[in-house]
Amino acid sequence: MRKVVIGFIGTQLDRGKGSARWEKWRPTVALCQHEDLLVDRFELLHTGRHQALAEQVAADIAKVSPETEVRLHLLALEDPWDFSEVYASLHEFARGYRFDTEQEEYWVHITTGTHVAQICLFLLTEARYLPACLLQTSPPYRQESGQPGSYAAIDLDLSRYDQLAARFSREQQDAVSLLKSGIATRNPAFNRMIDEIERVVLRSRAPVLLTGPTGAGKSFLARRVFELKKGRHQLSGGFVEVNCATIRGDGAMSALFGHVKGAFTGAQGERTGWLRSAHQGLLFLDEIGELGLDEQAMLLKAIEEKRFYPVGGDKEVQSDFQLIAGTNRDLRAEVRAGRFREDLFARINLWTYRLPGLAERPEDVEPNLDYELARQARELGSQVRFNKEARQAWLDFAVSPQACWRGNFRDLAASVTRMMTLADSGRIDTGAVAAEIARLGESWQDGSAPDANYNQDACGQGLAQALLDPAVLAATDPFDLVQLDYVLAVCRRSRSQAEAGRALFAVSRLGKRHSNDSDRLAKYLGKFGLTFAAASPA
Repeated sequence: MRKVVIGFIGTQLDRGKGSARWEKWRPTVALCQHEDLLVDRFELLHTGRHQALAEQVAADIAKVSPETEVRLHLLALEDPWDFSEVYASLHEFARGYRFDTEQEEYWVHITTGTHVAQICLFLLTEARYLPACLLQTSPPYRQESGQPGSYAAIDLDLSRYDQLAARFSREQQDAVSLLKSGIATRNPAFNRMIDEIERVVLRSRAPVLLTGPTGAGKSFLARRVFELKKGRHQLSGGFVEVNCATIRGDGAMSALFGHVKGAFTGAQGERTGWLRSAHQGLLFLDEIGELGLDEQAMLLKAIEEKRFYPVGGDKEVQSDFQLIAGTNRDLRAEVRAGRFREDLFARINLWTYRLPGLAERPEDVEPNLDYELARQARELGSQVRFNKEARQAWLDFAVSPQACWRGNFRDLAASVTRMMTLADSGRIDTGAVAAEIARLGESWQDGSAPDANYNQDACGQGLAQALLDPAVLAATDPFDLVQLDYVLAVCRRSRSQAEAGRALFAVSRLGKRHSNDSDRLAKYLGKFGLTFAAASPA
């Protein structure tokens, strides 16, 4: 294929007078002096002030490489250091040029021209307005007369660089692994959510809202987001975590926004406040739904304008922070009830992710168990392991309908802590597991649920609304939706349709001579146009 070079005249590097110009390295001319490179055509860009230099360079190229055709292109540039002007001029050139990629190979020479021109040529090549490779030339190691130096082509099509593409893929996988603390989670929906969160937080500074039941890991994930962004130099400040449920009354405004000396009785000094402490860092407002309406109004201003007034202050202060908010409340319902500002909800609802409870991710119980064992072993300084039978017994219970995991991952961590503490000789046996299962069952028996299997966090979370066809949803009574939510939660905790059926019909099946629990469940779900496969997490 014919080789075509596009490049600016070098107003300093290509300059030279008399015969002495042949003693120096001139990038544009030198490019045509390589014995192993034939440039068929050189599209030489220049401004009106350098017409004479461009003509001289063209004449010199004709002497060293008669086969090279030089075409001069006059660009109407007033200021070659103005980004918008240079980019617009080069963009116009690219759009008007007749490229023939089937017959010609194009190289964009970025050694000459202003830095602004080089950047604009790079951007246009990367965007494929210039269907070319970048070409970089260098002078000879020693400034010997007549030596052309060296050249190197850079193809911006990353798909051709398998090693580089693999490296980017590994870095993305490392980032996702950091968000999951290295836990090899198996739930497909959860993994897809974490993949998206990784892309969002690294590409945006917009607020993120994490919802889900207590103990689902909202605070844990927020801290991992901070570590990820800090490691990529996107944040320079610290991580500030605030439990909004604990800041009520007169001290709430001061805690969030700070106060000046003498702002109120007892204010003997200035207080920075959590929002200012989070400057250039990440602010995690857990249980944001517990904030009062006055605090919500000031928070909205702080998020939108990055400035606010401390309590008692007459001067605005600034704080530029990344916000992640967490809640286990239904903020849409709170807005309808007038307890949460609609404008604040709209501002923090751009990226919203619901973290499912542990009972909704039964396939992730085992990897989280292994994570807790390793984490607590590091903290205790000693290794504790399960007997094979004991481990299987605990896992069988942990993924069964009897395990409601009301406290989610906090319950799991507490369960592992107790078993490790009571383990003799570093081994957890079946006796210890049996005692722990009984202890968990007692802790979940608080009398607030219709039976021990009912999971307040996993049920009532709108599973039915998420899965039902809109037409079916509109025709279903709220009472039936509550019942369906419970059934769907049991399905998500069960490994098979038969297991879910046995849990749901454990009482009524005793009065039947022949009972097909799986078939009864299939018929019930069928009334709503659902199947067990659609209801289960896999």
